[in-house]
Amino acid sequence: MPVSHSDIRQVGELVREHGRLFERVLSELRRVIVGQEGLLRKMLAGLLADGHILLEGVPGLAKTTAVACLARTIRLTFKRIQFTPDLLPADILGTLIFQARDGTFELRKGPIFAHIILADEVNRAPAKVQSALLEVMQERHVTIGTETHPVPTPFMVLATQNPIEQEGTYPLPEAQVDRFMLKLLVDYPTAAEERQILDRMASQRGTPQVGAVVEPEELLAARQVLDEIYIDDKVKEYIVTLVQATRNPTAAGLEIAAWIEYGASPRATIYLARGARAMAFLAGRGYVTPQDVKDIAPDVLRHRIIVSYEAEAEQKTSDDIVRHVLDRVPVP
Repeated sequence: MPVSHSDIRQVGELVREHGRLFERVLSELRRVIVGQEGLLRKMLAGLLADGHILLEGVPGLAKTTAVACLARTIRLTFKRIQFTPDLLPADILGTLIFQARDGTFELRKGPIFAHIILADEVNRAPAKVQSALLEVMQERHVTIGTETHPVPTPFMVLATQNPIEQEGTYPLPEAQVDRFMLKLLVDYPTAAEERQILDRMASQRGTPQVGAVVEPEELLAARQVLDEIYIDDKVKEYIVTLVQATRNPTAAGLEIAAWIEYGASPRATIYLARGARAMAFLAGRGYVTPQDVKDIAPDVLRHRIIVSYEAEAEQKTSDDIVRHVLDRVPVP
């Protein structure tokens, strides 16, 4: 059924109405986080699109601080789990404690039962712990003993990993990394931003504090508006073509087949559409443009493309492949 211009305008008005709340969230986050504008907007996009996020960057780039501040601005419960080699699944999920006084088992819930979970240095825990976390991310519930317990709504996992220190780590399997909607690369600040960090943080007064400006119900309402944002059929075809080009680049007229071992999964198609809608929402529009897709595409695709040995020998990364695809696939 065709969508009229008046329908799109009505959705646009709803987007702008709800979007003002999230501009306040960004304003609060900027009080603590200097620079990193792309990181903050993409984190909000992931939250709006109901996706999980993997953050990769060297220590000291405010990854943990950004996640904690995001949870505080939306009045959500927040738990940080420090992943270590001796961590057990029960340390995350919870366990049944035997009560000797009456011979019963009492449920003790783990830290996973919070709205926003920070899985700090997720690649330091063994595979069975990573699998327990990633299963909850997919299923949105936890089975302890014989009973299933849902996690709160909204529920979001933000996991961090250090790209340079690999000793004593357990890299996330490719199939499990696919559960993350976005993989965000956190880079060093510019010289001007670092000077601002120095002026703001180097005193004994400590870092500024953020306040809660959005209620969980308002976030859920914004997600409903997000679902109404219009995506034209040509933009949908563009999304499908981009993902297909990572699997069969030769058919798309791209000479990079030798660089790709495996292309992006169907989850990439779904997440590209949802992420593009979130970018349109943050821009105050009731419709998606191809630029919204291009803006979110590197973060959706970089961890879903497995490069070949030939690409590694030529020092080509998945980001290089994504850039090549975005540059050469025709934009509608």
